[in-house]
Amino acid sequence: MPDNPIIDTGERRINEAVCIDTKRIFDSCVSKDCLEDLRVTFFSRSQRLIDEAVTVKTRDCTIEEVSIDVEEVPFNRGFYSIDITFYFKLCFDTYAAPCTTPQVAVGFAQFNKKCILYGSDGDVKVFVSNPCSEALDCPVAPQYTNPVAKVQAVDPVILATDTCNVCDCCVPICSSFPQSILNSIEDTIPSCGASKAILVTLGLFSIVQLERDAQILIPAYDYCVPDRECNCDTSNPCETFKSIDFPVDEFFPQDKNGSSCCDPCDTKNKHN
Repeated sequence: MPDNPIIDTGERRINEAVCIDTKRIFDSCVSKDCLEDLRVTFFSRSQRLIDEAVTVKTRDCTIEEVSIDVEEVPFNRGFYSIDITFYFKLCFDTYAAPCTTPQVAVGFAQFNKKCILYGSDGDVKVFVSNPCSEALDCPVAPQYTNPVAKVQAVDPVILATDTCNVCDCCVPICSSFPQSILNSIEDTIPSCGASKAILVTLGLFSIVQLERDAQILIPAYDYCVPDRECNCDTSNPCETFKSIDFPVDEFFPQDKNGSSCCDPCDTKNKHN
């Protein structure tokens, strides 16, 4: 029997089994969190707009930064505690009087989450050659094979926005933010003497996974050589534009079944 047999899978022929070095996911979990009554932190200009507003509406909310810390769980070998801190940026439309042009106030909020996942164990030190270090005759620093946590999340859904007096609000305010967030805004002066506080309720979907470097044996079919030639003909821009399909979905919203009301493939709408 040959060392590298050719296996026929019915569709494509497996030429050989190859070993690759990649990230293997050892454990993962999915979260659907309702973040109730998060207090929003404003700086001086935005806090002034909130205090003077008679109506405040949340425009949007985005995830600006995520801080992840991985620590080994004592007396439970192979398991790790993952501490995750989400930092949200929220934009509010503030109305100083009815039927007026809104002013935009920007605030920030944070949410802490913890989960325990299995990440296997291994105390191997990995040394990788570096041409720069070899040229300078410098020692190669080791890379430790600790598991790496990865967080995937979408921008949260805004569920509710409440305005209350600062004296009646018992939710503490967040005063510590990553430097990357502070560098992205112009107004970093802390607000003093605030009279109103904003509490938001957000819906957050996320996936947390713990992965580690591993050598995996996989079947190899062939080298993935592209079989399509690059289209580099830009001499006639109008002809290039004509080859682009009309963006029907951008003009006609989809119904609950996921099809456009003017879908050319929908024969039912054609006959009605």
